Amino acid sequence: MTLKEAIQADIITAMKARETAKLGTLRLLSAAIKQREVDTQTVLDDAAVLAIVEKACKQRKESIAQFEVANRTDLVDIEQAELAIISTYLPAQMSDDDVAAAVNAAVISTGATGAADMGKVIGVLKGQLAGKADMGKVSGLVKAALNNL
Repeated sequence: MTLKEAIQADIITAMKARETAKLGTLRLLSAAIKQREVDTQTVLDDAAVLAIVEKACKQRKESIAQFEVANRTDLVDIEQAELAIISTYLPAQMSDDDVAAAVNAAVISTGATGAADMGKVIGVLKGQLAGKADMGKVSGLVKAALNNL
């Protein structure tokens, strides 16, 4: 079962169980997937759907931060509930040690010699770590590793 099919199946399950909050969140996610398919005029594969799920999670995290600054705990609770639902579709996150090992391996395999090679290393890592690690943290680790060369 593809990721898109799993989301559709969970929408049906949420409808039958009358879980309105979960249903609304999953419908938003499904709408984002369908919109991307219409825009690109293609059927999305799991990697593209995963990118949409990651983007939705990132949006929720940013909203939570803004609502916390504004002392809107009611909206924070809603966004956190949506984030919990959406994040179930993300693959298991890699440990910090595994990410550091992947960064070191990528630096060695690309033959990077300094900060100018950061794009080359990130390009290799993006394919390996997509959805499994926070790419912001990965970028910081790559920068630190390249500065230590």
